[in-house]
Amino acid sequence: MKMDSYTDYSQLKKPAWSPPGWLFGPVWTVLYIMIAFSFGRVFILASQGKLPFVIALPFILNLVFNFAFTPLQFGLKNLLLASIDILLVLVTLVWAMAAIYPYANWITYIQIPYLLWVSFATVLQLTITWLNR
Repeated sequence: MKMDSYTDYSQLKKPAWSPPGWLFGPVWTVLYIMIAFSFGRVFILASQGKLPFVIALPFILNLVFNFAFTPLQFGLKNLLLASIDILLVLVTLVWAMAAIYPYANWITYIQIPYLLWVSFATVLQLTITWLNR
């Protein structure tokens, strides 16, 4: 997080079980490495015609929603839109995992840490949105 994002996050009402703001950067760094590797493989297979485009679609949408979160949360400072967005990140991730499983199940398995973190982050975001309404 940028410093102003960190400051903005620290000023929000959060549940007692909320992790410290500094933790998000390292967690997302590891997850983005895994995402780049596995999503990249999906896009390569789709571009080679080894996967139908419809299999790559949830991966594309997931990236769009994932990258939209920070501008919504910290740029627009809109907790409701950020909550809707993170729900879309979660839904497209589950869709992507299910879609790719018959073609390359290892890509589904490598998404499990991402799924766990996004599930936690979704509950956290919805709670923060509720507490700051």
